Amino acid sequence: MAYGIALDLGTSGYRAHLVDLDRDAKIVSTAITMRHPLPGANVMDHLHFWIGNGSEIGHRIIRQTVDQLLSLLDVDPKDVARLSVCGNPIQLSLFENIEIRDLAYAGKNKLDALGVVRPSRRGHIITAGDLELTSMRSEMEVIIPPAIRHEIGADALAMIMKSGMLDKKETCMVTDYGTNAEMGLYHDGELYSGSAAAGPAMEGQSIASGMLAAPHAICDLNLNEDGTWGNLVLDEDLRVSLAANVDPVTGATNRISQLKAYGITGTGVVSAIALGINTGIIDLPSIATPSRHIHMMDEIRFSELDVQEAGKAMGAIRAGHRTLMHEVGINDDDVKTMYMAGASGTYVDALKAQTCGMIPRVLDTVYQLGNTSLMMAHDLIRDPETLDHMQEVADSIAANHIMFATNQTFEHMYVLEIAYWLEGMGSDMFNEMIQMHGLSPLPAIRRPKQVIRTVKSDIPEVGDKGLRTLSEVGVTMNANFPGCIGCRKCEKTCPERALKVHTDDEFGGFRIVIETDKCLGTACKHCEMVCPEKVYNFYDLKVDEWA
Repeated sequence: MAYGIALDLGTSGYRAHLVDLDRDAKIVSTAITMRHPLPGANVMDHLHFWIGNGSEIGHRIIRQTVDQLLSLLDVDPKDVARLSVCGNPIQLSLFENIEIRDLAYAGKNKLDALGVVRPSRRGHIITAGDLELTSMRSEMEVIIPPAIRHEIGADALAMIMKSGMLDKKETCMVTDYGTNAEMGLYHDGELYSGSAAAGPAMEGQSIASGMLAAPHAICDLNLNEDGTWGNLVLDEDLRVSLAANVDPVTGATNRISQLKAYGITGTGVVSAIALGINTGIIDLPSIATPSRHIHMMDEIRFSELDVQEAGKAMGAIRAGHRTLMHEVGINDDDVKTMYMAGASGTYVDALKAQTCGMIPRVLDTVYQLGNTSLMMAHDLIRDPETLDHMQEVADSIAANHIMFATNQTFEHMYVLEIAYWLEGMGSDMFNEMIQMHGLSPLPAIRRPKQVIRTVKSDIPEVGDKGLRTLSEVGVTMNANFPGCIGCRKCEKTCPERALKVHTDDEFGGFRIVIETDKCLGTACKHCEMVCPEKVYNFYDLKVDEWA
């Protein structure tokens, strides 16, 4: 019996299928992680950690997590013939442990000064031994898909190919909604792409009660005639079920099923924002309830800080979309079709997403595609010749990548989005300010004529053996800092409770221990900044067996 493993390397977590190669790549089991193992909330955090702490530490964390995840698939390693992966260029480079500084720095002069030689990111095959994966046979094949350009990765190629957008010859947009929102605009035979660091709110993270799309997550909210909100929750097979009707103001609950909610995922966040705005419960940036919270089932609450976190993500996505349209020189009426990929793009109510600015305000058709990255990894396992086809498509696309980080249009748009979501700038003032920068104002919303959901869930099939979740990912990092007085200010200030201070009897003094998957990384470093003795250095933290 021969098996293959399809692995999606996402910015907020990993997803894996075990497939039976003797039965046309039928899915047998599925395993997912709840978080990314590296510190940080987006790809830039991951890059900074990798560069600052060293690739040896970064790659060890990743390969240990992958080994743990694959062990949950319940298969004898000797029966696994090959593994395929898919993801953005940064995640694939981290997995493969190749040069990533060409993705971290935009300027050619900087890269030349560092002596960076840009690696090939064409499709190729390596082995598990090359990656130092100990859970699989060292000679097992690992299929690495190509990028279109070094900044436009296999995940973007996957959503382009799985959507079929290139065959329709129409002006359309596609976005993979996640921590790093990959987006593309196809117009007149050319693809224009960008990547907006939307942040983790779209995956349910950095939200007080947030979680990834997993069993027991609130994934949608619907408004009932009596003013209550229907709480829709993912069950153990990732199917959507109405679990309770809740008064968002008081929290009074009428339970419909015994399915419990543990938190709210990104699509639920979008629903909370959209319903809140439409009902007047949210008057940006405030929540107009006595408690300043929106109440959901099982004592889950949505706060004004959550509104701000979500607003920053939604603002980045809308700024990205409109930057692409401006750079190409087209109007809102020119974009006819929107393709939504990823977990958030699958479960979210498209009309609510439009209310929140996550898809264009004028559209004819919306397609919701599912996890196209995992789908493409599955295609590579089923038929290895798919790798050659992917490379052919990648070579055939005339691609233009727009760096939002250095783009003036995006900068203007995002500053205004922050004012709108976080500072209470009204829509009229927002449009006036847009036009002052020579940009087109937002048109009135025109609802799409049809919304087509091509799959029932983000992961349409989990297999007969079901879904397993790896809750604890990553490793611990630690250091003994000479001069540390054990005041524990670093521990107390950690927003994610990722850090502990231990008395170190062996070496004397105190030892700082951090759980990498919970740590926000170099984007935070509150721990380092509050050290009164100035002896704490985040980059001195090392991975070893001390715990």
